[in-house]
Amino acid sequence: MKEQIIRKSTQMFLAHGFKSITMDDISSEIGMSKRTLYEYFSNKENLIYEVSKQLYEEISKNIESIYLLKKNAIEKHFIIKDFILKYLKDENATSMYQLSKFYSKIYNDLMIKQYTKMIECVIESVQSGVKEGLFRNTINAEIIARLYYSIMLNFKNAEIFDPTKFSSKLLHESFLEYHIRGICTEKGKLILDQLLTRD
Repeated sequence: MKEQIIRKSTQMFLAHGFKSITMDDISSEIGMSKRTLYEYFSNKENLIYEVSKQLYEEISKNIESIYLLKKNAIEKHFIIKDFILKYLKDENATSMYQLSKFYSKIYNDLMIKQYTKMIECVIESVQSGVKEGLFRNTINAEIIARLYYSIMLNFKNAEIFDPTKFSSKLLHESFLEYHIRGICTEKGKLILDQLLTRD
C-alpha cells in the first residue's frame, strides 16, 4: 500500500505541483481515508521526501543501466536524452518550482544528490569517449562535466529559456548536439551526424 501511495502521489505532484496537491486530494484519489494515509506518512513533508527520494533513485537506476549498454559514448548520450524527455513529459513546469519554494530542504538535498550523480556520470562518459577515440584527449573531463551540469540546470529558468518559445525537446536536442560537437574528434563527428540524421 505504501508503494501505491508513493506512485500515485508522484503522478499527482508532477502533474499539478507539490504545493497544489493536498493530503485530502491524495487520499481521495487513492480511495482511502485521510486517517489511513497518515498511518503511512505522518505528514505531507514526509510523503514529499519519500517521493523525491524514489524519483531520484529511479532516474539514477535508469541512467546507470544505460551506461552498462554495449553502446559507444555518443549513442549513450542520445539514449539518455530520450529517457529524460520521456520522463519530463509528465512533469508540470511549476512542480519543481513549488518544491524549491515551499520544501527547500528536500529540494536542496535532491539538488546535491543530482549534482553529484550527474558530474560522476558525465566524467565517466567523457573518459569512455576519449578511450573510444570519439572525444578529444585534450579536454578536461571535470570541467566539461561542470559546464554540462550548469547549462542543464538553467533549462528550467524561464527568464533564459522561455517555455513558450523553447520546448524541453528542442532544448535537450540542441544542447546535446552542442555538447558533443564541442568535444568530439573527426571520428566522433561522423557518428554524431549519423545519429542526428536518424533522430
